[in-house]
Amino acid sequence: MDERIDPDELLAAVGFDADESVLTRRQAEVLALRENDVRQSDIGELLGTSRANISSIERNARENVEKARQTVAFANTLTAPVRVDIEAGTDIYDIPQTVYAACDEAGVEVNYGSSNLLQLIDDSVDGAIQQDMVQVPLRIDVTNDGVVHVREQSVEHSE
Repeated sequence: MDERIDPDELLAAVGFDADESVLTRRQAEVLALRENDVRQSDIGELLGTSRANISSIERNARENVEKARQTVAFANTLTAPVRVDIEAGTDIYDIPQTVYAACDEAGVEVNYGSSNLLQLIDDSVDGAIQQDMVQVPLRIDVTNDGVVHVREQSVEHSE
């Protein structure tokens, strides 16, 4: 392990504040070290714990980060002026025009070209697109600044 890597310095450099974060200080330390290519076993030695414990801390930290991302996406979509529901069975090549038309109607400029929009959909929901067809119902929200959020609609809550 590179002895020059100090978790306190890493966290200070990125402005980590445990009082304002969804991560514990220990989770932030582990993520910061892992992002600097420090092995779990070396982090365990540095922090005085086992590699298995570091693995658990890292897994929980990454889960917390993903939950925070989902929460931010949800909050952003609450006020999104554009909401487009896409049914399962829709040809993917119909989606961009549907989204662009809804954006035009709302006076919102979308920040994605057709191929990038389709890639975003595919990346956002595992298994959403297969053989040029939408496999699960989707909700596409576009914020006032043109950011697109895609999520799977639950069947119970779709309208």
